[in-house]
Amino acid sequence: MREAIAHAGDRAQALRGRAGTVLFLAVFLFSWITLSPFVDLSGEAVLDQSARASSALNQLLSLGLFACMLGFGLLHPMRRIILQPRVLLSLILAWLGFVSVVLSSYPFQGIKGMVLAVISVVNASVFLLLPRCERHFAKLLGIGCLIVLSLAYYGVLFKPTLSIHQASEVLEQINAGLWRGHFRHKNDAAVAMVVMALFGLFVMNVWSRLVGAMIVCLAFVFLVNTGGKTSTAMLPAVLIVAWIFERVRILRVPMVIGGIALFNLFAVGSAIIRPLGDFVSGLGIDATFTNRADVWRLAFSAIAENPLVGYGMKGFWQTSQLVNGGGAVETWAVAAAHAHNSYLEVILMMGVPGLVLTLAWLVVLPLYHISRVDPANEHSHLTRLFVRLWLYVVFHACLESLFFEGPNPLWFTFLVAIYGLSLQTSATLAHEPRPQPQGNVAHA
Repeated sequence: MREAIAHAGDRAQALRGRAGTVLFLAVFLFSWITLSPFVDLSGEAVLDQSARASSALNQLLSLGLFACMLGFGLLHPMRRIILQPRVLLSLILAWLGFVSVVLSSYPFQGIKGMVLAVISVVNASVFLLLPRCERHFAKLLGIGCLIVLSLAYYGVLFKPTLSIHQASEVLEQINAGLWRGHFRHKNDAAVAMVVMALFGLFVMNVWSRLVGAMIVCLAFVFLVNTGGKTSTAMLPAVLIVAWIFERVRILRVPMVIGGIALFNLFAVGSAIIRPLGDFVSGLGIDATFTNRADVWRLAFSAIAENPLVGYGMKGFWQTSQLVNGGGAVETWAVAAAHAHNSYLEVILMMGVPGLVLTLAWLVVLPLYHISRVDPANEHSHLTRLFVRLWLYVVFHACLESLFFEGPNPLWFTFLVAIYGLSLQTSATLAHEPRPQPQGNVAHA
């Protein structure tokens, strides 16, 4: 009887392992490749930002993966981690729902955005339950990264007109000659290559040195050819900051909190404080940060009119009220798709109270979790991966909008890193048992 029960348990565990492998790769590839790679940027349709990733098949697959992930998570012994921390997340979602549905002039867009945001949070909270162990996690990451990189290089070699920016494109002809692979824009490709390189370093240390080194080299070469100066500079910067962060505990809070504040002060502040802008220009840095300054000035003027509740999710940028309001005569920024700063975007979305709640979730709570990691795991390769990803995104967010962007793969990866740091405080992925050599039986 015991043998039958044990056999049934082994079969269930094996089935869960296979399902986890399939789901892991499906979610990873859906995030980093999508169903519409190699987008033609020479057509007028590229001007319609709202049409991105809105096909019926895309929505069906997204909902199908969400249902599978939720089902897997609810059947897992560690299902308690789903949507944690529930009190803080409930406050954030309740406030976001209030300003996006009740107060916003565009409630339908707000509801759609909230659904996508919740799906991404649930998927991220289940994602780390899919691998069997740390080595299996590294193996799946390695396979996924190789597929993403192979597709990107395939495009450059065999579909150059769809994988390398062309002078015939409707927007930003200045990018002609820069690589983008299967991504929509060279900046998206650059971000992806930074993340792939960080994954590759983890794979190199945990699963395969050869595969990991290949991923790092391929990602770095592609990154350089995207022309993404910010991402190219941030990759070594994040590795250095993470190295200091890991070893000097007393500097952790000042590095993160102070770093975010200073980054935003010099970047966003230079757009609205002229002496600061002159100082930044004197350092040889583009004080407009690639024409982001006009967008930030518009964002600040909008925040000043509605600082407490904001405009709701999807309730400000590219709305008819903004685009057709006559502001285009004063600034091109009315046509922008987002604020190019995640912290500003959150204030526009749900006011200053929303920013406080968001910072508590995405910045303060991870710092608390890192401080509680067991010393035995504090310098592990897994913790190091999560810290690097988290640091990269909190600083990258000063120049791009990604918080609560459901389909954004970097937002999903950021959430996975945050849940990973939370898990590291109480548990670690199991080590995969290695087969023991069996000796021959000796007969007298």
